[in-house]
Amino acid sequence: MKYESLKKSKLPDRPGVYFFLKTSPKPSPKGRAPSLWGKAGDEVLYVGKATSLKDRVKSYFGKDLIKARGPLLVDMVFKADRIDWQEADSVLEALILEANLIKKHQPKYNTKEKSDKSFLSVVVTAEALPRVLTVRSYNLKGSSNVLTNFRISKTYGPFTSGTQLKEALKIIRPIFPFLDDKSKNYYKFYKQVNLVPDISTNEGIKKYKNNIKNLKLFFEGKKKQVLKNLEKEMKLYVKVRKFEKAGEIKRQIFALKHINDVALLKLEPRTSQLEPNFRIEAYDIAHMSGKNMTGVMVVVENGEPAKNEYRKFRIKTQKDANDIGALTEVLERRLVHKEWRYPDLVVVDGSTAQINAAKKVFAKTGKFVSVVSVVKDERHKPKAILGDESFTRKYKKEILLANSEAHRFAIAYHKDLRGRNFLP
Repeated sequence: MKYESLKKSKLPDRPGVYFFLKTSPKPSPKGRAPSLWGKAGDEVLYVGKATSLKDRVKSYFGKDLIKARGPLLVDMVFKADRIDWQEADSVLEALILEANLIKKHQPKYNTKEKSDKSFLSVVVTAEALPRVLTVRSYNLKGSSNVLTNFRISKTYGPFTSGTQLKEALKIIRPIFPFLDDKSKNYYKFYKQVNLVPDISTNEGIKKYKNNIKNLKLFFEGKKKQVLKNLEKEMKLYVKVRKFEKAGEIKRQIFALKHINDVALLKLEPRTSQLEPNFRIEAYDIAHMSGKNMTGVMVVVENGEPAKNEYRKFRIKTQKDANDIGALTEVLERRLVHKEWRYPDLVVVDGSTAQINAAKKVFAKTGKFVSVVSVVKDERHKPKAILGDESFTRKYKKEILLANSEAHRFAIAYHKDLRGRNFLP
């Protein structure tokens, strides 16, 4: 597709989702655009969200596209025939719409978004008092321990940015206060700040279930239906002269019509600079003169720690203070777990020796992974990053974050293990 074609599109300077489309002579149900987004038979190549549809789509035709977006999306732009879009009332609603459409149409060039299982999804449980949780998508498959604690009513997502999803839930929760996995321990405090509902009465429980019903509709992109439900409920309260309750619903309606998503607007530039779902695994070894030797793995995805994926390893094969041997053991044990997603980048603490040891282990898998190391000064502060410069420049902040988290986690585990060994 050429930039001249884009000029004719008259994209609005508003939030929404956009579609790169390709006309296909042989229509097929899978991945085809509904009539709203073009002619029958059009293939949806890519779906994206935007704070400004005009500015975001224009960015695909810049001179630095291959550097900013990568060769995959350059190929997508070349193959697309045209662009269509759907406006949203807010960035928050664009975020939800994008996730729903990627899940529905499985566009070819949303490969990472549709195939990766480590993105966060929103789960509504099928309990008497449903909870709203965020769960890694791979935990929604198979016999995960996460699923043994509750049954699922609905799932939404996966969402391509964990950071944006968490900010989205912060916006939604004051409108529809809900119970989550922490509510049991912090119920009184959460209730004071309107993050959980009042479920002390039958009327409160009924109201909560209505809120959950409306929250589900909102995540399905049916805000108009939610507003109709709330307006009907408000009128019923007015009819029986429960004006305080009617006032509460009126505030919900106002909040939905005037969604304040400034926090999401601020996140947009940061997340667009990172490759979606780029997984960094960092490793570190801790011991005291070879005693209580431990190793850890930490994970950073989309620029933030994924703490539920951190792992601890008690070193079994090394008798002396052999950091290289311990690192090799940790990596070999890590690779036994085929269910853990393969990393895009590995960070080790040390220098060339650690890089070579890690590369040797990963080479046995037959899959390529780039390895970098963080070199420390005499005060154990980072002074250099060794390895592929295309990674060390682009992901410097994330590499240092991962290395710092690995060091912190390793020391904490080592101290815990050392303390247990000193117990009488």
